[in-house]
Amino acid sequence: MTTDLARSACSFLFVPATRPERLPKALASGADMVIADWEDAVAPADKAAARAALQQAVQALPAADRARLLVRINASASEWFGADLAALGPLVAAGVAGAMLPKAEGAGALQQVAAAAGPRCALVPLIESVAGLDALDAIAAATPQVARLAFGHLDFQVDAGMQCGPDEGELLPARWALVMASRRAGLAPPIDGVTTDTQDAARIGGDTRRALRLGFGAKLCIHPAQVPWVNGVFAPDAAAVAHASVVVQAMQARHGGVCVVDGRMVDAPVLRLAEQTLARHAWAQQRLSN
Repeated sequence: MTTDLARSACSFLFVPATRPERLPKALASGADMVIADWEDAVAPADKAAARAALQQAVQALPAADRARLLVRINASASEWFGADLAALGPLVAAGVAGAMLPKAEGAGALQQVAAAAGPRCALVPLIESVAGLDALDAIAAATPQVARLAFGHLDFQVDAGMQCGPDEGELLPARWALVMASRRAGLAPPIDGVTTDTQDAARIGGDTRRALRLGFGAKLCIHPAQVPWVNGVFAPDAAAVAHASVVVQAMQARHGGVCVVDGRMVDAPVLRLAEQTLARHAWAQQRLSN
């Protein structure tokens, strides 16, 4: 159940684990999943307090909300990794969906997290370095608990020594690689990185549409205001849904093969795209009903 949600979610919203009072607001923002952060959002001196605060906050949440939580633990090379693993197991046992592993660079660390947290723990490796990009196939296949990959493009730029322009065109090969590795491993489409501007609807919308065009299935958010814009892009509009429905109905009437809809040829790949559009629409409708 929780792994399925991690695979199908479109919007992931970060919340500092040191601010547990923000969790209810984040869960009510419309975000499909919320990521309680033990890593970048928490100062070294506050790591232990962040673990304790999240443990306490989770106890006050209903089961349905716990199932929408991921925890971004600290990287395996950090001094906090062991304590994070010890704290993660009880959270997953209490119903938290799983963990995001930052700076993922191989299968070993993911297997450690899987062993510590148990078989129901969904794992989201965050690719943030050249080494992580080089190890994409090993990371994607590290354990059956890997739900999907995510791209930490800001850290990736630093590690690679890149200076990207506003359109981030320099990162297209890396983004493409995540999509292809996910497909090879049979994972859900990957999660694209954050947009740092929290108020510019045109920027967040443009970044999300680029992600969708490239084959990503979700996006990380850093502010509740970004969530409706991300959800809106991943939810097909009425015209797209209507056209997809006509395509599916036309192909069903012919029992396969090829047909013409609105003057355009429809074959198996076009049918599959229409089915994907209807699946995204169904997910958006389910979100609205919850």
